[in-house]
Formats: sequence, C-alpha cells, structure tokens
Amino acid sequence: MSEHTLLLNSWMLPHRIIPWQEAITLWYLGKVDVLEEYDDVVSSPSLTVPLPAVVRLRRQVVGVRRGVKFSRANVFSRDGYQCQYCGLKKARGELSFDHVLPRTHGGRTGWDNIVTACRPCNLKKRNRTPEQAGMRLLRPPARPTSLPIEPMSFGGREIPSEWRFYCAGMVSPAPSNAA
Repeated sequence: MSEHTLLLNSWMLPHRIIPWQEAITLWYLGKVDVLEEYDDVVSSPSLTVPLPAVVRLRRQVVGVRRGVKFSRANVFSRDGYQCQYCGLKKARGELSFDHVLPRTHGGRTGWDNIVTACRPCNLKKRNRTPEQAGMRLLRPPARPTSLPIEPMSFGGREIPSEWRFYCAGMVSPAPSNAA
C-alpha cells in the first residue's frame, strides 16, 4: 500500500505530496477531486474507499506569503547545492548546513547565519568563524525573496505510475557531484 498521494493545485500542477489519510479527509470534506486511484482500498465498518493516488484541489488556495520558509532544503536550494567554502556541488545527502557565526559565539539559526557546507569543510571549520578557520565564504548568507522552482526529487525511489502523467517534466534525480 502506498503511503502518499500527489496533491495538485486547481491548475493541475503538482502542489505537494500528502499522506493518503489527508487525501481521504480532503475528499470527504469536498475539497478535492480524486483523479487517480491505487489498486488498494481502505475500509471502515460502513465504507470502502479506493486509495487516492492523485487528487486535485477544487479551488485555488491563496495563502499569505510571509517570505521563503527557512529549512535545510531551502538553504541548499538558495546556495545551489554548492559548498559555500570550497565551491564543490554535492548531492543533498553529502551536504550539511553551517552556522557562519557558531552558536557558541552567539550565532542564530536563520537565513542570515546559515550556509551550505560539505562535510569536510564543516569539519575543518568546526566551532570557529570562517576567519578563525582561515576559510573564505563564496557568498555571505542572506534571506532570499524567492527560490528557483526545482523539479521534484524522490530520493532515487521510483515515482508511482499513477503520478507520471501529472509530473511529466517535473521529476529529476538528486543533484549530482559536479565540480
């Protein structure tokens, strides 16, 4: 049984991946239409429902934009999956984020103090500022106003066949190790 459902916006574009339980709740509340189903079903004492594979929001959701959410994935995206010390591009699994001003020196975890670092550079810098470690930043950290739209990545896993039509051109492997 697949654990995830592809949620499309009202324009039929991939919005996000949600648990199938959330998809069934949204369908029951009349907020989505089910476009594709898995072969599996879920049952309650009074109802049997095919497991939704792809659902589409009936109305466009307009949220209040508060800027780009701070997250590890968004830091990597802002920095182009490139170590901000040595310049090497790495796969997401080979990256970490680094506090430019270490927390022990009063540095905070946020857009203005975090950069992408490869593990060797992060270990070399340790609990020091770049200057103390004899390292230079390629670009100083800054709060982005937007991020590039990235193809969805499934961490090397095969996407469900029921999703392929809706994800055409939007799925890519994780970033490669390019110099």
